[in-house]
Amino acid sequence: MSADTQQRVTRAPMSAGFNRLWTSAIASNLADGIGRTAVPLIATTLTRDPALIAGLSAVTFLPWLLFGIPAGMLLDRVDRRIAMAVANTLRFAVAALLAVLVSTDSLTIWLLYGCVLLFGMGETVFDNATTTVVPSLVTRDQLDRANGRMQSAEIVVQNFIATPIAGFLFAAAIALPVWLTGGGFLIAGLLALTIPAAAAGAYRKGAAAQAAQAAQSADGVAADTRPPFRAVVSFLVHHRFLRTMIILTSLTASALAFAQGSVVLLLLQTFSVPAALIGVVTAGVGVGALIGALIASRLVERFGRGPVMFCSMLVCGIGMFCVGVTANVVVAIVAYAVGAFGVAVWNVPWGALRQAIVPNDMLGRAMGIVRTIGWGLTPIATVLGGFIARIDLRLPFVIGGAVVLALTLIAVRLLLSAGSHEPAHETTTEGTGS
Repeated sequence: MSADTQQRVTRAPMSAGFNRLWTSAIASNLADGIGRTAVPLIATTLTRDPALIAGLSAVTFLPWLLFGIPAGMLLDRVDRRIAMAVANTLRFAVAALLAVLVSTDSLTIWLLYGCVLLFGMGETVFDNATTTVVPSLVTRDQLDRANGRMQSAEIVVQNFIATPIAGFLFAAAIALPVWLTGGGFLIAGLLALTIPAAAAGAYRKGAAAQAAQAAQSADGVAADTRPPFRAVVSFLVHHRFLRTMIILTSLTASALAFAQGSVVLLLLQTFSVPAALIGVVTAGVGVGALIGALIASRLVERFGRGPVMFCSMLVCGIGMFCVGVTANVVVAIVAYAVGAFGVAVWNVPWGALRQAIVPNDMLGRAMGIVRTIGWGLTPIATVLGGFIARIDLRLPFVIGGAVVLALTLIAVRLLLSAGSHEPAHETTTEGTGS
């Protein structure tokens, strides 16, 4: 591809369909950001035990272990737009229940655990659907840009809008951020219904193929044309690069979860940050993540996918490790922002690779498997980090950052080889029209 052609591809606008998906994701991210700040703060009014606080974070990821694969199977069999709407309607109902419990002073830490688990069940469907829909609405050479836009929106909305608002609302009335969380979920679900039919994904193709086969068959009945679940598993197992990268990302995610499970208590107790300013601190950390998401695709274009993925993982480990070794709140926030920058840069090329390599008719189930494996150890790691935090709230960051650095050095050849798996410069089979 010539420089002029590459420049034209880079400047090509995203489809109207992608922009509608992006709008729905923004509304859902607003709800997520408010909820993820409000829930830990609510928990601190019920307990100050680091292990129980970390356990709450663990429960956030537990649905991916229990329901990630079933959610992926669902998304390859139904209209993904409908699935997104139903999932967020469920989350709206849970938020309303939680708000009532808070308002009536009936909430316990165990009921809060239950609400978080139900939130997570809806998330497995909505977030998985969002990821699987993207390749249906953009060309393959736009995948890095599309993932960068999605992640940038997530970071801006959650860290610079939702999280600071949640902190101040919590200080005013505990139930206020919960009600806003529910409202955001409901709006996002309704917006999902406006996404073009291309987003229906394998369901749409499978239904059309079965109708054509049924019309030609003697009895008018056609078999399901989608690849069976065992074929999806076989694809992931026998694709050496994907298989090894899934293991690497699983271990890295566990190390980061180990470090961050008790971060709210770290800010409140070790660094004496007022509860109302927790959102402001999180926004400061989000600056690093936002910069990473905005420039990730440019970095891939200039330096190549492999070097960018290696350096981003290295930077992530360094940032997390430094949070644990400093006693200065400003240095800790800056180091945390550096780590967040690394994570954001990593997510863009890794997300594009998965979407480009995995066929669309098995993408929902494949992403369910990938996230189940990738986040399967996260609840365990988060709880272990909470128990370690009982010794010192900074110690999990020291250990987690050191593990990420060790994994980076061990996997250097694997990471640098990512450039050989570049997305093909072609239009996806679903098209980009609205």
